[in-house]
Amino acid sequence: MTTVNDLLAAARARLDRPDPQRAAELVRRGAFLVDTRPGWQRADEGELPGALVIERNHLEWRLDPTSDARIPEATDHDVTWIVVCSEGYSSSLAAASLQDIGLRNATDLDGGYRAWKATFG
Repeated sequence: MTTVNDLLAAARARLDRPDPQRAAELVRRGAFLVDTRPGWQRADEGELPGALVIERNHLEWRLDPTSDARIPEATDHDVTWIVVCSEGYSSSLAAASLQDIGLRNATDLDGGYRAWKATFG
């Protein structure tokens, strides 16, 4: 039987997970931060400046460039998406799912929003 920890380990094995400093550099070069935290969590923890807010249950539809529900930034399969959750667990699974639909540059922020806040305040 596969456990959630097995799924997480498999997801992370194929992701190049940037820390907050490297993620900020990737954003300067054109990557997009995607905050998947639910509204209550963003209200409780704080907003991630410059991030696109797409809650987890809509993520694949909004970022797939072939989807009728895509956002304008979802121009092709080569866009770099950096998925952010609170601590970097659900975002790893989400980034792996994005890779499964062909978004080869999808990854997630190591440590999530809490690591970003600890680094940049």
